[in-house]
Amino acid sequence: MEPAVATALAIALIVPFLGNTVGASLVLFLRRGMSERFTKALLGFAAGVMIAASVWSLIIPSLEAAEGGPIPAWVPATVGFLGGMLLLLVIDHFTPHLHVGSDEPEGAPSTLKKPTMMLMALAIHNLPEGMAVGVVLAGFLAGDPTITLASVTALSIGIAIQNVPEGAIVSLPLTSTGISRARAFVMGTGCGAVEPVGAVLMLAITGLATPLLPYVLAFAAGAMMYVVVEELIPQTQMGHHTNIGTIGVALGFVLMMVLDVALG
Repeated sequence: MEPAVATALAIALIVPFLGNTVGASLVLFLRRGMSERFTKALLGFAAGVMIAASVWSLIIPSLEAAEGGPIPAWVPATVGFLGGMLLLLVIDHFTPHLHVGSDEPEGAPSTLKKPTMMLMALAIHNLPEGMAVGVVLAGFLAGDPTITLASVTALSIGIAIQNVPEGAIVSLPLTSTGISRARAFVMGTGCGAVEPVGAVLMLAITGLATPLLPYVLAFAAGAMMYVVVEELIPQTQMGHHTNIGTIGVALGFVLMMVLDVALG
């Protein structure tokens, strides 16, 4: 295996997972949990990172990869984006889950306990992030000139950064359900394993047919945007301190944009 390929694989599969692990580990140190303001800021930050990653790391490369093809470049981007939104809509509708700060489960009726449904919500968030990293990695491995090792690195770091608050936001409330801090850390970390799974899935799909790359790039973008619009931003706009969430979105967006432009 070439060094560049090994490096790309290590970065894409390990770095985002480490971000989630760091976030989950905060449950071992923060005894009083997080304030409403801080939670909204972190949720907004995660949303901003995902929006910027969808545009700079996925949609734009999708359009570039489709240029010069037999159909207009916007067709694969449109089909893929809507497909990603549809997949997450189906997963969200049928998977029992419970979001932080809510007492009403979503998805299909279930007898699952509250902690399990909270972890299911985190898993739904993590899946499209893993898919995004995986498809960019697939583009790099396929030799697409628009996707470099720096592109893989920038997206992986951006996802890892926003995984820190996501891991903390889910792991910390688990202790209020009677779960020990050590177990909450293990459970939060385990949910991060969904991301490497999503990445490997995208690698497999793209590997079967390289011409699918423009579609799969946009597909990952649609999946991430669903999470942002359906879950993250609404949570920042409930109750008080909504402006804190908006500021978080701006900071997350700018950080991911700078990472992608500077490194990619």
